Amino acid sequence: MSNASDLVRSKIREIPDFPKPGILFRDITPVWKDRLAFEACLQAFIDHYSHYSKMPWLSSLGAPRSSGAHDSKKHGLIAGIESRGFVIGSAFAARSGMGFVPIRKKGKLPAEVESHEYQLEYGSDCVEIHRDSVEPGQRVLLMDDLLATGGTMLASIELLKRIGAHIVGCAVVIDLPALGGRKKIEGAGYEVFSIVDY
Repeated sequence: MSNASDLVRSKIREIPDFPKPGILFRDITPVWKDRLAFEACLQAFIDHYSHYSKMPWLSSLGAPRSSGAHDSKKHGLIAGIESRGFVIGSAFAARSGMGFVPIRKKGKLPAEVESHEYQLEYGSDCVEIHRDSVEPGQRVLLMDDLLATGGTMLASIELLKRIGAHIVGCAVVIDLPALGGRKKIEGAGYEVFSIVDY
């Protein structure tokens, strides 16, 4: 894990005063551009979750996939938060033999949706998911690129709960623990796994 973490950290680009003065932006896009860093990122998630008791189907990672019928409730889903969570979430889902569902900003999904509005420091925002994305009781791992204050991730958790998901944890590439997001999510009863902490 430390080797993967060091490689991923070495590719994260720091951009000062973006998107506004006083903010140091951690840009993950160079990680995705570098095939070894991207692979290390995915492998770090696989190494962690392949022994995770709440996701027992991952214990067979790397085993041949059956093309026959299966009970989808026995297999988990990855939910990714718009937009960088789509990249890491869908890549991990494909590598681990799971399906992927997007959590999007308001007005971006075409079918019937569940919505959850949440408060920001100034104003509010809204996340949405297709109501048929998850079967009742299906286990879901929630993924994003970065965890800061935790507002969007907590809103996404609430959204998934409303459509019957059993949320087994949250995973991010980068955690900024000083901003309090991890503490809020763990305080709500959900494990957070991160590859790089600042």
